[in-house]
Amino acid sequence: NTPLPLHIKLSSKGSPIDEKDKAYMAKVSYASAVGSLMYAMVCTRPDIANAVGVVSRYMANPGKSHWEAVKAIMRYLKGTTSHGLVFGGSDDRSCKLVGYCDSDYAGDRDRRKSTSGYVFTLGGTAISWRSRLQTVVALSTTEAELIAAVEAAKEALYLKRLLCDLGFEHESIDVRCDSQSAIHLAENLAFSSRTKHIEVRESFLVAMDEDKQVCLRKVHTKDNAADMFTKALPIGKFKHCSRC
Repeated sequence: NTPLPLHIKLSSKGSPIDEKDKAYMAKVSYASAVGSLMYAMVCTRPDIANAVGVVSRYMANPGKSHWEAVKAIMRYLKGTTSHGLVFGGSDDRSCKLVGYCDSDYAGDRDRRKSTSGYVFTLGGTAISWRSRLQTVVALSTTEAELIAAVEAAKEALYLKRLLCDLGFEHESIDVRCDSQSAIHLAENLAFSSRTKHIEVRESFLVAMDEDKQVCLRKVHTKDNAADMFTKALPIGKFKHCSRC
C-alpha cells in the first residue's frame, strides 16, 4: 500500500557481516534495481522519492533488510501501475505555482541527519519534487525545517524565472510549511543564543520575504503534501499527500 512500510527501519547495521550474507548479496543486483527505481522517481513517480532516497544510502554495502525494502518498493509500483501525474483543475489553479516543504528531524539512524523534502504543484499536480538527506546535522526541529524551507525557496526562485520565460508571471510564490517556528524566524530577523548558528539561512528567507519573491505560509501538518517526501507514512496520510 505504501513504498516503505512503517515497520521497515533501515540502518547500516543491516549490512552483511558474515561470509554467508556477503555471498548472498553478491548475487543480488541491488545497484541496478535502485538505479532503475531512481529513473522512475525522477520522471513520473514522486510518491517513491523518499523510499528510493533511503535505500540508495546503502549502495556501497547492502544487506538483506535493504534488499527487502527495494522489493517492497517494486511491489508497491506493481500495484499502482495505473497511478500517474494528471494535469487539470479549475482555471484559478492551472497557472498558479504552489510549494510545500517539510523535514524529518534526525531520521537517519546512522548519522542522525534530517531529511528535507519539497514539492511544487502547477496545474493541479506535481512538477518538481525532491527528497534529500541534509548535509549538516540539525540541532533542533526548527533548524531542520528552516533548512528544508531554504531549499524549497531556491527551487521556487528557479521555477519562477522559468515560468516567467514561458509567459506566466508570478509576483510571489507561496511555499507552505507546517512549522510555525520556522515561519516566525523567516519573518523576523532576530537572533538569540539558540538560533544565531542558523543566521545565514534565516537572512536568506527574510530577504526573499521582503522582496515578495517567496513567502512562507502556514499549512496544517495533515495537509502538507511534502510530508511523504521526508518519512514513511501510514496508508491514510500517504494517500492524502498523493492527492494534494
